Amino acid sequence: MSDISSSVDIGDQADRGFRGWLRGVLSSTGFEKCIIALIVINAITLGIETDEGMKASLSPFIVYLDQIILAVFVVEILLRIFAFGGQFWRDPWSLFDFTVVSFALIPATGNLSVLRAFRILRAMRLVSSVPSMRRVVSGLLNALPGMGSISLLLVLILYVSSVMATKLFGPTVPEYFSSLGHSAFSLFKVMTLEGWPDIADAVIKFHPWAWTFFVLYILVTAFAVLNLFIGIIVDAMQPQNQAIHDEIDVAERELDEVLHELRALRTEVMAMRAEGR
Repeated sequence: MSDISSSVDIGDQADRGFRGWLRGVLSSTGFEKCIIALIVINAITLGIETDEGMKASLSPFIVYLDQIILAVFVVEILLRIFAFGGQFWRDPWSLFDFTVVSFALIPATGNLSVLRAFRILRAMRLVSSVPSMRRVVSGLLNALPGMGSISLLLVLILYVSSVMATKLFGPTVPEYFSSLGHSAFSLFKVMTLEGWPDIADAVIKFHPWAWTFFVLYILVTAFAVLNLFIGIIVDAMQPQNQAIHDEIDVAERELDEVLHELRALRTEVMAMRAEGR
């Protein structure tokens, strides 16, 4: 019985050792750079497929390359599941990679041929592979609660303004304000400051005082509410930036400690050499 239990322990240790080695390989900088390179190449090949001329000349090569890269992604996901076990399923970025790669495995034939267009989602794996992109996305996710409140405020302002514009300008400028939906779309364009002078000029021809409506609307939406989005995002990014600075500080302290120990060791070696003489 002891021989059996000892052999099981040895097998578990070997398995843990192999998994630890595999984790190190999958987390290494070189391996991550290779995956990033494959993601970029795959994004380029998927873009080439949209050009009929280039696709005709490179069709067999593009198809084989796409299949090979997809196979590499599948093997990578399987290895990560084996190496990290339950940790893989608790990591949001790992789940994101798993979802993107799984989506690419859906057969895009027959009625599902439209799904071929969604294969470009594999390029989104760059978000999880590049640390700087992960920090940006994490900051945006942290900003969602505050952005939700600002979005509701913006929708409320847009709705009230659309009702007012439909009542005031609908009969005279129906091309922009004939209904609540048209008014909302027109005011959304005004909010983005894209082509708003054309809309304002069309209204001012019939309502000379309407400039006050547009000026107040732009001041409240484009210059006030929309800038709140930027402020919330910047505020949400501060913890990410602080974490980066903390990591740099820790690395600098560790480097200083190593240099201090090396200097002390050098001093001891020189003292030992002096005593030997």
